[in-house]
Amino acid sequence: MPRFDPALYSFHRETPEADDYRRLRAVSGLSPKSEEAARRGLPNTLHAVVVRFEGRAVAMGRVVGDGGAFFQIVDMAVEPAHQGRGIGKAIFAALMDWLHENAPDSAYVSLIADGDARHLYAQFGFEPVMPASIGMALRVQAR
Repeated sequence: MPRFDPALYSFHRETPEADDYRRLRAVSGLSPKSEEAARRGLPNTLHAVVVRFEGRAVAMGRVVGDGGAFFQIVDMAVEPAHQGRGIGKAIFAALMDWLHENAPDSAYVSLIADGDARHLYAQFGFEPVMPASIGMALRVQAR
């Protein structure tokens, strides 16, 4: 598969549209999000990158958090047809650049690494927090 070619892909520092967000999460294997969850959550994005191929969103990544003490990198998603070209690494690098420019000293940046993504994140200095800490999660389900 050819590597990332900046002539074919355009990077945009913007929050994804709700439809693109939901589609990219689904096709990349991330958990689905309801329309309401996307509508409420996306405006709270601190920083995001959307990558387009022929005008269509094919990848994204976001930073969320309180803007001072805590930040979380979320929604790292690349359409399967565009994976393996370095697009995810380029998005992650852009998110990290923004964090280094905007997060204050002592800020805590966290993420959940699914599968082999941990190898990418380790290249940027992320380390497992176990055994001192363990990540925990709860998915809210409609009752």
